[in-house]
Amino acid sequence: MDIQANYIHLEQFNLFDNIPREVLEEVSNFTTLRTRPKNSYVYHPGDPSEVLFILKEGRIKVGNYSDDGREVIKAIIQPGELFGEMGLAGEVKRNEFAITMKEECSFYMVYVADLKVVMRDNPELSLRLIDRIGSRIRRTESRLESIIFKDSRTRVVEFIKDMVDKVGRVFGDEVLLEHFLTHQDIANLTGTSRQFVTSVLNELKRDKIIKFDRNTILVSDTKGLALLTSTGLA
Repeated sequence: MDIQANYIHLEQFNLFDNIPREVLEEVSNFTTLRTRPKNSYVYHPGDPSEVLFILKEGRIKVGNYSDDGREVIKAIIQPGELFGEMGLAGEVKRNEFAITMKEECSFYMVYVADLKVVMRDNPELSLRLIDRIGSRIRRTESRLESIIFKDSRTRVVEFIKDMVDKVGRVFGDEVLLEHFLTHQDIANLTGTSRQFVTSVLNELKRDKIIKFDRNTILVSDTKGLALLTSTGLA
């Protein structure tokens, strides 16, 4: 393990902004960098919640399985974000999975027991980690409210807009979104079906709001997309 390399990379994450050097060096001492190939598990439901992860490169989907075996995606983790952090909140065994997506992923592993020792003497770091856990809970509640109160079409369109706002790349009046999710992934995230997602994308394409293929979504009319999310499509 290259402790100095870990320190250099960890200080680039928002979680550690303005954290004292000695604190970050201490965290670096028990941090390990790992990689996983595409479409492979980082952890399974039932695994011990002994480690939290910070994604360095790639994308991770986090979710669980319904009683009938269907995949339910809770979140898509982007570089710089935490995942598997519920051990800090008292979780003993994981109730969800984490799987790499269409590319190899690299991430930092931090043992919860070691991190708790550092947190006891560093309230700023503790508050930031608590905020990350709270943010995760708020996002989950927001998705649940969306499924309860919004029609299926609006949920799909809002998801596309949220992804465009979060990770889209602006090119003049258009925004390019890497299409790293399958239609089934989007369906699992929005509580719809793969066929319904395809139908909505085709409608948006017909209305010249987006263009899409297997790898990308290009938003040609960002104002039109925003308008649909504010008014609904029902």
